[in-house]
Amino acid sequence: MTTKTEPPKKYKVIGTRPIRHDGVDKVIGRAKFGSDIDLPGLLHGKVLRSPYAHAVIKSIDTSKAEAHPDVKAVVTATDLLPTVRVGSKQFLAQNWTDNVLARDKVLYKGHPIAAIAATSQHVAEEALSLIKVEYKRLPGVFIAEEAMKKDAPVLHPDMVQTGMLAGDEKYSLNTTAHERYKLGDFEKAMSKADTVVEREFRTKSVHQGYIELQNGTAWWTADGITVWCSSQGHFGIRDQVSRMTGMPIAKIKVVPMEIGGGFGGKLPVYVEPLAAVLSKKSGRPVKMMMSRSEVMEATGPTSGSYMRIKMGVDKQGRMLSAYAWIAFEAGAYPGSPITAAAAAVFAPYLIQDAQVDAYDVVVNKPKAAPYRAPGAPIVAYAVEQVVDELAEKLGMDPMQLRIKNAATEGDRRVDSVMNGRIGALETMEATKSHPHYNSKLTKKGANGRMRGRGVGMGFCRNNAGPASALATVNADGSVNLIEGSVDIGGSRTAVAQVLAEVLGIPVESVNPSIGDTDTIGFTSVTGGSGVAFKSGWAAHDAANDIKRQVISRAALIWDKSEKEIEYVDGIIQHKSDPELRFTFKEIAAQLNDTGGPVMGRANINPGGSTGSYSANIIDVEVDTETGKVDILRVTALQDVGRAIHPSYVEGQIQGGTAQGIGWALNEEYFLSDEGQMMNSSLLDYRMPTAMDLPMIDAVMVEVPNPKHPYGVKGVGEANLSAPLAAVANAIHDATGVRLTQLPMNPAAVLKALKEKQG
Repeated sequence: MTTKTEPPKKYKVIGTRPIRHDGVDKVIGRAKFGSDIDLPGLLHGKVLRSPYAHAVIKSIDTSKAEAHPDVKAVVTATDLLPTVRVGSKQFLAQNWTDNVLARDKVLYKGHPIAAIAATSQHVAEEALSLIKVEYKRLPGVFIAEEAMKKDAPVLHPDMVQTGMLAGDEKYSLNTTAHERYKLGDFEKAMSKADTVVEREFRTKSVHQGYIELQNGTAWWTADGITVWCSSQGHFGIRDQVSRMTGMPIAKIKVVPMEIGGGFGGKLPVYVEPLAAVLSKKSGRPVKMMMSRSEVMEATGPTSGSYMRIKMGVDKQGRMLSAYAWIAFEAGAYPGSPITAAAAAVFAPYLIQDAQVDAYDVVVNKPKAAPYRAPGAPIVAYAVEQVVDELAEKLGMDPMQLRIKNAATEGDRRVDSVMNGRIGALETMEATKSHPHYNSKLTKKGANGRMRGRGVGMGFCRNNAGPASALATVNADGSVNLIEGSVDIGGSRTAVAQVLAEVLGIPVESVNPSIGDTDTIGFTSVTGGSGVAFKSGWAAHDAANDIKRQVISRAALIWDKSEKEIEYVDGIIQHKSDPELRFTFKEIAAQLNDTGGPVMGRANINPGGSTGSYSANIIDVEVDTETGKVDILRVTALQDVGRAIHPSYVEGQIQGGTAQGIGWALNEEYFLSDEGQMMNSSLLDYRMPTAMDLPMIDAVMVEVPNPKHPYGVKGVGEANLSAPLAAVANAIHDATGVRLTQLPMNPAAVLKALKEKQG
């Protein structure tokens, strides 16, 4: 379902639903993933991991492993260059060398210590036991609140804190950074509020839950390093491998394989640098694949958190003031998404007096990695419950309160960014007018079960970045398109649609592919909901480059001035002589005879991306005897700018919503007192399946972005931000209890119900 906010423009390709170009390959098993790589003389690598969450490495003895006849190489941290620190933080999407191989300390259970390359996986696994490591165990700390205390065990005694303000001296060195964002005077405005709600919230670490496991194959030769891997950004992998091995980027080629999911978790490197140095030592290619338990225990989940949210409104429901105090767990090394969380926390609303204090806190868990709208779902879970409680206290419809305070174009967010053409209001209005929202919900189900309906808003600020595209015209009128964005959600087809739209040719005539780092110009990562925006724009410019060149060729053939010739809907024609006319296919056949091949190209770094807004309407049924929550009905709405391929946009909305429901009800890192993850398999780490969810009704609200040639906004992330609070608000509507901790699993629901009953 699509809700449009302006008369639709007439496009021939954009807005259609062609079959994805890579669909057949993936259905029949012809597509190549990282695990499919097989090279001559291939060795297999495995990693020795720490059994402790926090310990000093006193010694590592690899001699017995090195003496094994089938072990061809062993590496430790001394084989990698140390991390060059930049203040207390690194980019969230990158990794620390010490996280790839621990140097002096281990900081979480599963922290890599050493790696082996052997003739088979089984030999490598067995030979790990030959490496002897002596540890001095240290006490661990696993949640932000405890880690911030002055007497907490310190992970990095030499940490240099950044952004600390007066009063922050009470926090330990585990508090690596403080970011404050401020508009107006929230305390003064709060004193004028007629109704104030202040609540505390806690969330657990959760994993991105992709199907494909992390992998990497590397071959170090005299010419350089070639890496084959499944990642969300092969240029980022190249740069991180260069930083850790010392090999110049000009001598590193990263070949992107198909990817079986990522959601932000496949931006950092884990095994790729290890495969490279093992290959260097052995002289042979090395392939490494993580197991599911290794992925869960040693790759980046999103942050757990502790938050305090305070909001005040006047009698009419106008939001006067808001304050957020948030502490995010960064894992073993600094770099949680506190900046993105600050952008998202109050983003759906116009609040002129607001403040955010955000803290980055290291704990003895794996280093946090991005997860679909990093930080935004966590803060939306908190804020959207407070907004619902304000509506309840005011006796106001919860969507009406949101509409009354909706942020619009030109309003400034608390992180000081001024909104572009956003669709927060339109998404709210579409939610309030939707038949689901206005339908009657029977409050009691079978066997005394209670039913409720909840709503929640979500946001993602969206990013762009550099992008490149090369488009070569073939003699038969087809076009080979090479782009640099790894395809996770069908983006190569969407990018091909843009090129086809500009050229006025069928999208089936475009052959899109993802180039390796030697083939295509630098393109930033597939993340931040930026691919359709930036790579689509690059394809748009490359197509216009082709148009300019074929007009020049037609001018040469007809002996006319280029100013007299135009390109309209795939036709090159003289403006005043109707007999001078070529189809794109006809002129393509003459290119080699009129000057040689035509290749369109674009290398861009576009600005103008703007935030996306989402909303959920969710109906639940709560079993008051067991605490189990069943999802009855879901409507997911999102401002999508303009949908290039509506099916893929709907899929993004449905997928993010499904993940958010899992995060809300079941998912968590369940740790022992010693920091051991007790649910590191997909049997025990409970993600929702088709058995747990109804069909999700996806509603696309099209508020085109005027700063993109086709109105594109990012659609991959905002959808995850709304479900957590919508489920919580639905549970409250059903039972009268408000849950302020995630996950809201049966035990948590049952406990809250019993506490309510006294």
